[in-house]
Amino acid sequence: MAILTASNLTKSFGDTTVVENITFEIQKGDRVGLVGVNGSGKTTLFKLLTGEYISDTGGMAYAKETNLGYMEQHVCKDLERTAFDEVMTVFEDLLTLEAELESLTKQLTSSSLAEDEMNALILRQTECNDRFVNEGGLTCRNRAKSTLIGLGFAENQIENPVGILSGGQKAKLQLAKMLLGQANFLLLDEPTNHLDITSVEWLEEFLKNYRGSYIVISHDRYFLDKITDRTFEMAHTHLSCYKGNYSKFLLLKEEKRLTMQREYDARQKEIKRIEGIIEQQKRFNQARNYVTIGSKQKQIDRLSDDLERPENDPKSIRFQFKASRRCGDEALHIKNLALRFDEHQLFEQVSMDIYRGEKVFLIGPNGCGKTSLLKILLGHYLQSEGFVKFGVDVDIGYYQQSQSGLHDEKTVIDEIWDMYPSMTQTEVRSALAIFLFQGEDVFKPIGALSGGERARILLLKLMLSQTNFLLLDEPTNHLDIGSCEALENTLTDYDGTLLVVSHDRYLINKLADKIYYLDKNGATLYLGNYDSFLEQREQEQLSQVEVKPEKAEKQVGYKQKKERDAFLRKQRAALSKCEREIEATDEKLALLSEKMNDPQISSDYEESMRISEEIAQTQAESELLWQTWTELSESLEETD
Repeated sequence: MAILTASNLTKSFGDTTVVENITFEIQKGDRVGLVGVNGSGKTTLFKLLTGEYISDTGGMAYAKETNLGYMEQHVCKDLERTAFDEVMTVFEDLLTLEAELESLTKQLTSSSLAEDEMNALILRQTECNDRFVNEGGLTCRNRAKSTLIGLGFAENQIENPVGILSGGQKAKLQLAKMLLGQANFLLLDEPTNHLDITSVEWLEEFLKNYRGSYIVISHDRYFLDKITDRTFEMAHTHLSCYKGNYSKFLLLKEEKRLTMQREYDARQKEIKRIEGIIEQQKRFNQARNYVTIGSKQKQIDRLSDDLERPENDPKSIRFQFKASRRCGDEALHIKNLALRFDEHQLFEQVSMDIYRGEKVFLIGPNGCGKTSLLKILLGHYLQSEGFVKFGVDVDIGYYQQSQSGLHDEKTVIDEIWDMYPSMTQTEVRSALAIFLFQGEDVFKPIGALSGGERARILLLKLMLSQTNFLLLDEPTNHLDIGSCEALENTLTDYDGTLLVVSHDRYLINKLADKIYYLDKNGATLYLGNYDSFLEQREQEQLSQVEVKPEKAEKQVGYKQKKERDAFLRKQRAALSKCEREIEATDEKLALLSEKMNDPQISSDYEESMRISEEIAQTQAESELLWQTWTELSESLEETD
């Protein structure tokens, strides 16, 4: 069943057509990835779908039951409100219902009510309570809290006022509100921006279990592979639709391109053959020859009529990093590195060894100190403990994710030329052309460039530096998918050494020789790419949970084992007791509900009030028991 039908959508701004004759359908349960180079019209299409833009031609039809959710619609207006309270605004109807239930309970305690007023209040209370329970009123606060934590908020940050949150945290807040809303069709525009890998994985699980439909714009290809089953590509103002996730789309797109190219080449060859026959007939210059010429020309017209030349792929950067010289075998040695700011310990006991030619990735949660570690290596920060030693003949190049190494007042050409004055203007402009700065673009001020354009300038400066050890901090941020793939291919062929901070799992998977996972206690080494890292982490978790008894005997002393076994017995006993109490409260609630439906009791004000209060108390007990059960289960799982 189609929840959205779009037909012949076209949108122009002045003389520039951004989207043209776009037609597609979204079915119930569709999970669509929308891809295309920066500026191809993806966000414009979203704004047409939300009604923010009106299409010049064509139109859209939403199914009656479609409830649209769009992240940019949720704006945090009250800066004094806490992050938690801001998210709870999506449950405004439930909170209003909860307040009404409290008011009804107070009214029912009045002794001056007539019997018919009492019955009306009891009936309304029952209706409100049923609706409150059925619509998730008992769990809405827990869902709000778990969503914020899943998206990367620390426990203490949940109660922070919106006004003091960073831009990234506000974006997460808006995403949380959209995910918790009642929408059954989501438009997600770069939802993984500002999220670390753990939060992205949480979002993946959320979307996998989401029962509605969505279209997601993202340059995170690993993310797209996990959560989409259709792919739309915006290119040259048109939309092409493919079945499958991003990796499947790449294969299908290449097959389509090859088929179109073969068809185009075959027709062109046939047209040339027929044109040769026409030329020959013209030389004969007889009446019957002109009949043949007319017939053959009709053949050419038929072949040319619907002949479609395959469109060229959008321009993308193509470049090479080459090291000017070779460094020693050991490029970097780090021993017991620690960093603290006043009383705050960022990390400690970090030890790493990186050898010439290795491609090493540094990952970890937001705020664990990855960028700070790079700044220690650059000499911008002084470590609290430990030491750093670079190898012989190491030349460092640095890509800064904040892009603060550029001069906003300079033009594009001067930004490069001032750094490499020995180059000629032709050489500078040729280098800029590789990074898609051509014609008048080279005279744009740096301050007027987009994030993606600034990223390309920084990459060009790195390329020209010819350093043999690159420190890259989130290099694929701001880059579209085509530029990300160009960077991957370049780094694959790079003959120097790499240390990369990144949350781009596709990039990590393609390049990594080894991964260091950083947390406050140190850096753990994992050999291989990101998929290998996941397998090793899963194996670690399994080994902690599934320890064989005879192995456990060797790992811990007798006394420790006895204490652990005793603790496990107590935990299991407490869990069993909790389960029995939950079962008892469920039975009690069912019995009380039956009593409330009994006409004799519902007409007895005092008895109705007593049962109503008992139901509310039992529901509260049930919620506490479920919370206890969850904590005991998690504790038992971690210990056992």
